[in-house]
Amino acid sequence: HVQLVESGGGLVQPGGSLRLSCVVSRSIFSFTYMGWYRQAPGKERDSVALITSGGTPNYADSMEGRFTISRDSTRNTVFLQMNSLKPEDTAVYYCNARSGPVYYWGQGTQVTVSS
Repeated sequence: HVQLVESGGGLVQPGGSLRLSCVVSRSIFSFTYMGWYRQAPGKERDSVALITSGGTPNYADSMEGRFTISRDSTRNTVFLQMNSLKPEDTAVYYCNARSGPVYYWGQGTQVTVSS
């Protein structure tokens, strides 16, 4: 049974930064990729960033330059560094991992950008 546990969300002012963490219960190399999605109220869940098993990052167009995805294989952890946050970044952020045809999700962590 695979578990993903996110942390690091919270309330931040516009222009601020947050770093999200996702700890997975098995080696990150066992997944085709791991990534972050977000879902704002009344909207669909959208991809934010992902990192392949080989370490290649990919970003949604609106995130590149502000968000950075990284990983620490020794801790089975994937990070999302978010800078220059905007109110429109407010959402629940979910960690995701894909292994073949199976997708795993964390429980989500709330990020609120507001003054």
